[in-house]
Amino acid sequence: MTGITLSTLALVMGAALVAANLWGVVRPAAMAAAARKFPRHIPTGVVLVLAATAWFIYNVSQESLSDFARMKVWFYVLFAAVGLGTCIFVHDFLAVRGLAVLMLLLAKLMVDTARWTDSSWRLVMVVWAYLMVLAGMWWTVSPWRVRDIIEWFCASESRMRKICAVRLGFGLLLIALSLTAYRQSPTRPALTAVPTDVPTALAAR
Repeated sequence: MTGITLSTLALVMGAALVAANLWGVVRPAAMAAAARKFPRHIPTGVVLVLAATAWFIYNVSQESLSDFARMKVWFYVLFAAVGLGTCIFVHDFLAVRGLAVLMLLLAKLMVDTARWTDSSWRLVMVVWAYLMVLAGMWWTVSPWRVRDIIEWFCASESRMRKICAVRLGFGLLLIALSLTAYRQSPTRPALTAVPTDVPTALAAR
């Protein structure tokens, strides 16, 4: 189970959606200019790829498979080398690639966090997470698609305002859920200890 609750995660993600899309509603031209620069903006790509690499290495460090315990250090070195090598040698659509990996990692966090929440409203986050997985895999294979999507999105200020307004509304929904349905305590089933001395445990009965 992750250390963050679904309520906190939904609140943070909802607030981020509201802030980003409020900008698009109020200043669509400025947002369009920034969005068009994003796919090939190398500094942003470096930050995103390094953040994704660090997050992935952290996830690996939390795994407890004994078969790979002795190899963890080598995994850290390998994944760090892949992340740094990507920043150095793969500049084409680097920002999109970094964003795609972060989306996959965030989707995992969303599903892991929602798993123990006893509310049907958790499906809002779960469905969104699976959509992010599909988008992340698609953009990893075809990063130029993001450029095409942005061009369509920024074709007119009217279209941008409408789409941003819808996403802003979704952000408000997440905030509302974080303060209501998601505030319930996680319901992860308690783990019972298994006695190591079976004959003694049976005799005690």
